[in-house]
Amino acid sequence: MTEPQSTAVDEWSVRRIVRTMIPLLAALSVLQLVSGTVLETYEAVLLRYPALLVLVPVQIGTAGNLASITCSRLTTQLYLGTYELSPSNPALRANAGAVFALAATVFGAVGVAAWAIGLALGGSLALGRVLLISLVSGMALAALVVAASVAAVEASYRIGLNPDDTTIPVVTNLCDIAGVLILFAVVSVAL
Repeated sequence: MTEPQSTAVDEWSVRRIVRTMIPLLAALSVLQLVSGTVLETYEAVLLRYPALLVLVPVQIGTAGNLASITCSRLTTQLYLGTYELSPSNPALRANAGAVFALAATVFGAVGVAAWAIGLALGGSLALGRVLLISLVSGMALAALVVAASVAAVEASYRIGLNPDDTTIPVVTNLCDIAGVLILFAVVSVAL
């Protein structure tokens, strides 16, 4: 990995952290408004199929958690000097494999739970369909989590920002927005 442009990555001060975070959080808040607007366009579908209503917050929350864990691990490797952006890096492959294994497990369980709750709320979607929607959108989100986490850590480091300050807000907001879009793209194909 190349050296960053400045030594700001190693600087831990309130002023620098606030100066970095305010514009970033302001921009991400605007993106959250876009995500909410997109979600509102699917209101009728969500009310018709309560299982999907259950899936939305759980899927985007789980994807955000997986992204946060991945960024945290990659940032730790960066500070330990063991991080290398290469497909042959065993630690990077292990992190990606863990994300996909966790996603397959968690999104499968979430699909079954969403189906059961949706059924209790009067929904009519079959278990197989809810499970398919949950797993396909969840695995697509897992691919996004891995790519976005690596890109966020790399970009932050290369432009001289501390990845501890920037990566988690970026990837969790990206997962929120992309999670809604991916879920409803899968729903539009599956229903």
